[in-house]
Amino acid sequence: MNTIIYAARKILTMNPMQPDATHVAVRDGRILGVGSLAELSAWGDHTFDDRFAGKVLMPGLVEGHCHLKEGSMWDMPFLGWFDRRDPQGKIWQGLRSMDAVVERLREIDLQMQAQDRHAPLLAWGFDPIYFCGERMTVEHLDRVSVTRPIVVMHANGHLMNVNTAMLRLAGITSDTEVEGVVRFGAGARSGEPTGELQEPAAMFLVIRKIGKAGLLAPMTEAGVRSFARLACMQGVTTATDLVNKLTEAECEVLESTLADDDISIRILPAFQAYHGAQGAALGAAHVSRLRSRNTDRLRYGLVKMMLDGSIQGFSARLRWPGYFNGAPNGIWVTAPAQFEADFETYHRAGLQIHTHVNGDEASEVAIDAIERILTRAPSLDHRHTLQHGQMIDGPMFGRMATLGLGVNLFANHLWYWGDQHHEVTMGPDRANRLDACGSALAAGVPMAIHSDAPVTPLGPLFTAWCAVNRLTPKGRVLGVSERLSVPQALHAITLGAAWTLRLDHEIGSIECGKRADFCVLEDDPLSVDPTALKDLRVWGTVLSGRVFEARGQLT
Repeated sequence: MNTIIYAARKILTMNPMQPDATHVAVRDGRILGVGSLAELSAWGDHTFDDRFAGKVLMPGLVEGHCHLKEGSMWDMPFLGWFDRRDPQGKIWQGLRSMDAVVERLREIDLQMQAQDRHAPLLAWGFDPIYFCGERMTVEHLDRVSVTRPIVVMHANGHLMNVNTAMLRLAGITSDTEVEGVVRFGAGARSGEPTGELQEPAAMFLVIRKIGKAGLLAPMTEAGVRSFARLACMQGVTTATDLVNKLTEAECEVLESTLADDDISIRILPAFQAYHGAQGAALGAAHVSRLRSRNTDRLRYGLVKMMLDGSIQGFSARLRWPGYFNGAPNGIWVTAPAQFEADFETYHRAGLQIHTHVNGDEASEVAIDAIERILTRAPSLDHRHTLQHGQMIDGPMFGRMATLGLGVNLFANHLWYWGDQHHEVTMGPDRANRLDACGSALAAGVPMAIHSDAPVTPLGPLFTAWCAVNRLTPKGRVLGVSERLSVPQALHAITLGAAWTLRLDHEIGSIECGKRADFCVLEDDPLSVDPTALKDLRVWGTVLSGRVFEARGQLT
C-alpha cells in the first residue's frame, strides 16, 4: 500500500463539515484522509508530494450533461457565432454574418475538390437566430456548390440545413410529408423545401443517405481521447455521454479506450431509449446487462429520453402564450403518451432516466407523467432528472421536490442565447427566469448545471460563471434573484452533478473513502471576483489518484 500525502495552498473539499484543509492523503486511488500534515502522517509510512503546494485543489469537476462528440466534432469545419477552442487548443473565429458562413464553406469546398468533387461537405455549429431573423436556405448553400451535397448541423443538434444537391439525394421534394421539413412561404417557391430540417424524423431523410454525422456519428477512439484532453484542460474528471445507442461496436470503443490508464476521464454513457412496449423492454434489459461491465472509468446504467426540441430552434414545446415572436409551437420528439409508457418500463427496471425538456409545456408533461408512474410504481431514491428544464417555474420545481426529481439546468444558455430569448423566443418576463437556479434551490430540488457540449463549450467553471452572474453579451442581467452564490455554483458542478448521476457517494467532494478526483487550480474560486470565475486557470486534474497536467494533454 503506497500512501501519498499532497500539500496544497488550499483544499476546497465541498464537504460542509470540513470545508477546507491543507493536505490530502491518497491510497489505492481513494482519499485516505483530509486535514493537516501531522494528522495524515499518523497513517504511517507515506510519500510526501508538494507539487500542488502553490495551487488550489477542489473536487474533480463533474459535467452531468455533455456528449463525447465534443472530441470528434472538430473533424468538421465549425460555423458558430462565438469563437471556440478545439481539443488541440486552436481558436476557431466566430462567423458574424451569413456571407461569412458561406465564405468559410466555399474555402472548405475548394480544399475538398482536390480530393473528391462529390463527397458530402459536413459542417457544424451554425445557428441562424443570431442573424436578425434571416434563416439559411438552399439559396445560401447553393452559392457554395450545386453539385456537392452540403449538410450544416445547427449548434443545438436539433436542426440542419442542406443544399439543393442534398435535397435531391435525400429525395426531399414539395411532395414530402414529414414533420420538420420547413418550406418556403409566399412567392415563386411557395411550398418548396427551404433546406431546413427540424428534429429526427426530418433529419433522418438526409442521414440515411450520407451516414450518421455530427452528434449521431459513430464513436471513435480518437474522438474519446480528444474529449479526454479537452476535459482535462477544463478540470473535468467525470462526464456523461448523454445520448448513445450503446451498440456492441460503441461499447467496445468505450471499453477499450477507457481501459487505458493514460485516459484522464470517467464516462457515464446514457442509452438512447428504444420506444414501444417491446422496444422499451429490450432497451431496459440491454442496459441492465451492460452494468455488469462497469469499471472505474466507465459506468453504464443511465437512460436518455426526449420530449421536445430546442427553444432557439423553435422546436421546443411552450405553454401559453407561446413564442414571443408568434412562431408556431414546436415538435414532440416523443409523443407524450408514448413517453409515459416507455418511461415506466425503464423505471420499473430500476434504471435512472434523464429526460430532455426545454419548453415549459414539455417540462409539465414530463412531471405529470412521472407523478402518475411513481403513484403506480413508487421508488424512494430513483433520482430521475429533468435535463435542460430552461423554462421550469417555481410551482413546477415544488412538484419536482415532492416527487424526488432532480434537475440539471442549461445555465450556458444565459450567455449564448439569453439576448435572443429576451428579444425573440420568450420575451423579457420569461427570459428573466430562464434556467431558474435560485428557484430550484429554494424549492429544495437537487440541482446541477451543464454545458451540453458540443452545443456550447465544455467548461464547468464557465457554466458556474453563467449561473452566478446571469449576464448576456448585451450586458443584461437576466433575473437577479435567480443568481447563485459562488459556493452554490461550485456545489452544482461537483456534488450537485454527482447526485444526478447517482455517484455522490464516490465523487463530488474531497473526503475519506471517495475517489481521489481533483481539479487543480492556480486560483482560488472563493477569493476572486465572481465576474472572474470563468477565467480561473486550470493546471490539470487527478483521476482516482493519477495526475494529469492539462498542458501535457495538448498532443
